[in-house]
Amino acid sequence: MTAIDTTFSGEAFACRAFPAASREMFARNYPEVPHVLRHELREHPLLALDALAALGEALPETSVEYNKGDLPIGVDGKPGSNGMTIGETIRHIATSGSWCVLKNIEQDPAYAALLAGLLGEIEGEITAKTGRMLKTQGFIFVSSPDAVTPYHFDPEHNILLQLVGSKVMTVFPANDARFAPDHVHEGYHTGGARELKWDDGLLAGGTPFALDPGDAIFVPVMAPHFVKNGPAVSISLSITWRSTWSFAEADAWAMNKWLRARGLDPRRPGRWPRRNAAKAYAWRALRRLGAKD
Repeated sequence: MTAIDTTFSGEAFACRAFPAASREMFARNYPEVPHVLRHELREHPLLALDALAALGEALPETSVEYNKGDLPIGVDGKPGSNGMTIGETIRHIATSGSWCVLKNIEQDPAYAALLAGLLGEIEGEITAKTGRMLKTQGFIFVSSPDAVTPYHFDPEHNILLQLVGSKVMTVFPANDARFAPDHVHEGYHTGGARELKWDDGLLAGGTPFALDPGDAIFVPVMAPHFVKNGPAVSISLSITWRSTWSFAEADAWAMNKWLRARGLDPRRPGRWPRRNAAKAYAWRALRRLGAKD
């Protein structure tokens, strides 16, 4: 892809984004407890709307997702398009009634450097618990007023930094089949969708986290959540990583699907610090042999 013209003074990001108190909070709660942190990522030219529109236009089509914003909490499959281009969607986000995500921003060198700098600040706290950071990725969310990101889960360890506007993210326990049944996990880790079936009766089990500029939230691997944007345009940056543990859990879910298809009733994978090593190794061996789900 063509690199974005992002010439700017290094003074815009000269200080640490995560103060000591936030890093201490993160170290206490990582990797299983969702919690709000503070960040000091000041206005950055890479995160202005014009720069984000240009990034969206430069990224591969597979790295851009954008939809209508007036969605229900629960959707069946991917929502429909808003009928605009990604550049139009972002430049007119105040009135386009949409939400969009720019995926794998590290494909652009300037954004890769931004991501590496942010993750580097908390690398010590991460490696002390779950080992070396793997598959580091960045995602930028740009949302119209009152837009909804439907109920879903994600396979990464994730810190979302709120930069512009406000939103409420409601997070549900990651290891509770009431909120994401085992068959959905098994399907997702063998190529299925991440969207989850919603029922209003689930709401009482979630914890709402209100986020304003300067707030960040840590979301554990596979913790179901949905997002309701506030009354103004919102820009958020997600910095994510995987771990040996998270990959092993994912492979154990895939192995469970393989076992279930053969009439067995496997035990669900354990959460951290359980390693899920036996099923993970078995699934990897089956994949090398060309086994199907």
